[in-house]
Amino acid sequence: MIYQLGIRQRTEAEEENLSPYAARSKFSRGRLKAEEPCPMRTAFQRDRDRIIHSKAFRRLKHKTQVFIAPLGDHYVTRLTHTLEVSQIARTIARALNLNEDLTEAIALGHDLGHTPFGHVGEEVLNELCPGGFRHNEQSLRVVELLERNGQGLNLTWEVRDGILNHSKSRADILGGGWGEVATLEGQVCKIADVVAYINHDVGDAVRAGIITEDDLPRSTVALLGHTTSQRINTLVCDIVGYSWSVSGHALSGKPVTGMSHKVLEAVRELHEFLFDRVYNLSLAGEEVKRARKVMYFLYAYFLEHEEELPREYAYRNDSVERKVVDYIAGMTDQYALRLAEEVLSLGHGNSMKI
Repeated sequence: MIYQLGIRQRTEAEEENLSPYAARSKFSRGRLKAEEPCPMRTAFQRDRDRIIHSKAFRRLKHKTQVFIAPLGDHYVTRLTHTLEVSQIARTIARALNLNEDLTEAIALGHDLGHTPFGHVGEEVLNELCPGGFRHNEQSLRVVELLERNGQGLNLTWEVRDGILNHSKSRADILGGGWGEVATLEGQVCKIADVVAYINHDVGDAVRAGIITEDDLPRSTVALLGHTTSQRINTLVCDIVGYSWSVSGHALSGKPVTGMSHKVLEAVRELHEFLFDRVYNLSLAGEEVKRARKVMYFLYAYFLEHEEELPREYAYRNDSVERKVVDYIAGMTDQYALRLAEEVLSLGHGNSMKI
């Protein structure tokens, strides 16, 4: 009976009221494997639900964002970061009359491939993995192959494109080093990622005692705001104003997303401040050294003991190195530490102390 209600079709019809530049679910480029459409959900809503119910998404709650093993309950994890990105991206997408469902799906899936121990783990796997390691590429690998015991989530092309192309470089926060994302919704997720992490990382650094609010660049604070909520509000309002041509309500202009020049310069200044005063220091502590040792140890151990990899990796037609990288990249901080200690307790690697 529900098939006769046309719930999905009604939502697809409502999408016709979106900006002419917005992605529309019924015109998606489709999935890797064809499927019957859901009677209730659009293709992008279905993707969002698949991501939320995936094992990789659940594991984000125990993956480090910046600070490894912090002594407090209020530090950002990879999961809370993802939820903040989703909230900010949805706010921007709604204001610009874009497809909120597609935006949400991309945001929720953008960090599924992140390693344990945050950027430290990514650096180690990049050193070890033949051909290098990038978390955005691993996120795509998670949704295309690794989830559901090798079946993948079979997401739409638009969501996979947004996940793959969300990453950016240090050199220019909205410039070179970015992937070329195909949808405006994907572009919104890129910007929302910046807004989220540049603000919550300040909060975590203050919480950790590495900096104080008074250490922040005065010109940046004067323009963006003195609190996290003020800064996020300033940035979101500026992004919406600068990107108004995207909404379809502007009288003229090429649709483009971004920030005004003065706000972008302030964000870049704050970004550089975080690298100099927070990120570089966060890579020098004892917990970081321990994390690196654990990553190197697990990689070397499973290269020599492929038979001990989980069953879902044993039947894949990949190199041993690729299987080991996939396994380690999917681990949470806690699981990686516990597994290394268990292996050592069995007498492997006696000369090493974790």
